[in-house]
Amino acid sequence: MPRRTLQDRYARFQKIGLQAATQLQAFVGAEQERPLWKQLSEEAGEAAQDMAALLLSGTWRTPDDEVDRRIEQLLQGQHLGEFGVDPFGYAPESLRVMVPVMDFMLRLWFRAECFDLQRVPAGRVLLIANHSGQLPFDGAVIASAMLLEHEPPRMPRTMVEKFATALPAFGNLVYRSGSVTGLPDNCRRLLENDECVLVFPEGARGISKPFRERYRMTAFGHGFMRLALETNTPIVPIAVVGAEEQTINMFDFKSLARILHTPSLAITPLMPLIGPLAMLPSPVKYRIYFGEPLKFEGDPNDDEAIIAPKVAEVKNAIQAMMDRGLRERRGYFV
Repeated sequence: MPRRTLQDRYARFQKIGLQAATQLQAFVGAEQERPLWKQLSEEAGEAAQDMAALLLSGTWRTPDDEVDRRIEQLLQGQHLGEFGVDPFGYAPESLRVMVPVMDFMLRLWFRAECFDLQRVPAGRVLLIANHSGQLPFDGAVIASAMLLEHEPPRMPRTMVEKFATALPAFGNLVYRSGSVTGLPDNCRRLLENDECVLVFPEGARGISKPFRERYRMTAFGHGFMRLALETNTPIVPIAVVGAEEQTINMFDFKSLARILHTPSLAITPLMPLIGPLAMLPSPVKYRIYFGEPLKFEGDPNDDEAIIAPKVAEVKNAIQAMMDRGLRERRGYFV
């Protein structure tokens, strides 16, 4: 291998190391009242106590009779075929075996607090949320809250990337749980059936952004707004606070991501030590804020210049709730 190539690679990794150090330094903050390691140690200890108490009491699990009640309510009025499956592959009965995992994520691992959950109205509705965390646990927690804590229970039909539905075995699970490929026609059909649809307008750009850009939303696509106007659907803005810290992305290994046919490939501080396991989320605390429903009027075929301010109104509502969550939280794990 030519010497120049080796030097170039060394320089590249040196640059990556400097970027990582800069991000971690920013994470610590120059005005911390106490060292970050001490703060995180205290928070982790408190979180561990909370998790232990939940495990010992068993209160993190939804009782079986309550699961039955919620699943039965889901089955009412659904557009299901002869075998209890809708045209997209959604099977409400299959959610029974997923509830323990949902309980674990919602109430034990992330210990999620939901604010104003009951603002989500009955009938067709678009849930529009910020996206982060490298892996879509934010969407799973929102869906879990809607199923296990909203009255009446609802299972959001999450719009997901084609990449997720193409994965062996996992793709079938995605469909069974109600998610669908994020195509406009799929979303339109669901809204016309009065479904609750969860959309992340940032897409892969939001979930894979580097840690230095945490809590700064990327550009929103405009498709959700055109569909809301076309189908006369209210929009509920949602802000998720906490997911940004679950996996620290130092940089995106784009060349390897292209080889693996993935939208991105985050490199985290622990990846050199434990490999892919470093992508598992740390037990940070989620705070999920549900905004007042927003109703928009207009022609869905209007120019971008007319649609953009409407999209900005939704994005600003999410940012305001996100800012509130950052002010209110005590720390990363508590």
